[in-house]
Amino acid sequence: MFGKNLDYILLMITVTFIFTSLIIPLMIKIANHVGAIDIPRTRHIHEKPTPKLGGLGIFFGFLFGYIIFGINSIQMNSVLIGSIIIIILGIIDDIKPIKSMQKLFGQICAALVVIFYGKILLSNATMFGFNLEFGFFKYPITLLFILGCINIINLIDGLDGLSGGISSIFFLTIGIISIFQGKLDTLATTIAFIMLGATLGFLIHNFYPAKIFAGDSGSMFMGFIISIVALLGFKGTTFTSLIVPILILAIPILDTFFAIVRRLLSKKPIFSGDKEHTHHQLLKMNFSQKNTVLIIYGINILFSIASIFYVLNDSIKGQIIYILLFFIVLWFVLNTDVISSKLSNKVKKIEKRIIHKKEN
Repeated sequence: MFGKNLDYILLMITVTFIFTSLIIPLMIKIANHVGAIDIPRTRHIHEKPTPKLGGLGIFFGFLFGYIIFGINSIQMNSVLIGSIIIIILGIIDDIKPIKSMQKLFGQICAALVVIFYGKILLSNATMFGFNLEFGFFKYPITLLFILGCINIINLIDGLDGLSGGISSIFFLTIGIISIFQGKLDTLATTIAFIMLGATLGFLIHNFYPAKIFAGDSGSMFMGFIISIVALLGFKGTTFTSLIVPILILAIPILDTFFAIVRRLLSKKPIFSGDKEHTHHQLLKMNFSQKNTVLIIYGINILFSIASIFYVLNDSIKGQIIYILLFFIVLWFVLNTDVISSKLSNKVKKIEKRIIHKKEN
């Protein structure tokens, strides 16, 4: 690895950013040529057909950055092989949608490559002074973690710039933490900065109004790499470093959790689509697409700042932000249909009664 300085980090991000931003227009032409087009449907928000091979551009940006700045290793080889599986799977789905179980099978194959070939595993964690060894369970735990990251980014990818922006915030946060901890020569840090440049290069074409979508190839790839960066950071972890990547992804995780609860309550299949996600609720409040994405960015950044404070052992500031975020999330759940329209309607009736009593 070259030096451990900010100039080198900025060079890494800038080179990858420029390459990705320049190659995305080519991805638009390829998508139009092969028919990888997102045609607006009932639950979609966009109004015109849009190419969706942005993920291929992000992958090429990542690959270009790795060729210049990365170091060859078995772990990195496993990440590249897994990434290729994810990208091929995503491209196939972007051209002609495949069944959920087929996608899940492909995701499992990619995950197994990094688990058994790359030996990238969540094998233990130190919690409250106790060292937890997961033993055999490290394999299913790691598999579930990777699949979870892939699919939470895939599920939240519903507005221009949303998945790319959330992923960029994650990689930036991990990068900042690495700088403060002096861990600039690790594989996780290198991947994070390369991906930051790639996702930002994609984002300038994907932010509202989007010229191209990430597609399943992009959302799954970003989720896959997020899981890898998080797992690599778990080596010899404490409980704090274990939960930091999860807290950075609080918005997509909460959105996925709300979707599962919502569909269970309405007795619908968990993998069925709907228009009740977090971003849909904000749109119902008459926020524009652009402002909705910016609001979600802002809340996600707050989670990231709180996580950084925790890593820097400034837990009081972190706790204050987390308490604030808890009440924001609670208000959101009680006043929107993100979990249940019945719940929000009851809350609204209670609020009306309270207001009526005060007026009288």
